[in-house]
Amino acid sequence: MPFSLAFVVVIVGHLGEDYQEWVHQPIVSKEGPRFFDSDFWEALTRTKWWAIPLIWLPVVTWSISRSVRMGLELPRGNTIHYLLHGCHHKHPMDGLRLVFPPAGAAVICVPAKPFPVGFVSYGNLIKFLSTPTTAPALFGGGLLGYVMYDVTHYYLHHGQPSSKVPRNLKKYHLNHHFRIQDMGFGITSSLWDRVFGTLPPSKAPGKSR
Repeated sequence: MPFSLAFVVVIVGHLGEDYQEWVHQPIVSKEGPRFFDSDFWEALTRTKWWAIPLIWLPVVTWSISRSVRMGLELPRGNTIHYLLHGCHHKHPMDGLRLVFPPAGAAVICVPAKPFPVGFVSYGNLIKFLSTPTTAPALFGGGLLGYVMYDVTHYYLHHGQPSSKVPRNLKKYHLNHHFRIQDMGFGITSSLWDRVFGTLPPSKAPGKSR
């Protein structure tokens, strides 16, 4: 059977009261047990650590940016939204309010000592989730991703792409600004709009405000 369980998983179910004693006797080894006979199902149970940020950080970014772009339902939510993103939607071709200002980015990125109440910077988060030797590389890699995101965003507004891929990205993003503003949140790709059902239709149902 392609979905059949490996031997160790089968016998665990028959240990009964002995299970608690058995499971709390650790085996010091980098090699773990096999869960499934099928290589396919077995592969789905094993995960490299770097797969977690690689897969989920884009989802986090997409989710937060969608809330920011659509307006947060908070006290003074309109004001916060306008300062963070609403002004960009109101004046989408203003080249000086398109990328995130370095002063604001520094407040969000740089590790703070001590932690301000209710505030966790990107740098603090990296330090908490990694080791002293890997933290600088992860911080730099994340910052590089942000830089590429921001300059791509600027290019989609003010660049004149001649090749197909960037031309389609520009059309996709300007569609978000001028046609269907509550869909098409992706900047560098439409992947997560497809995943979360916010991919805009090929034709707008009506004129947006």
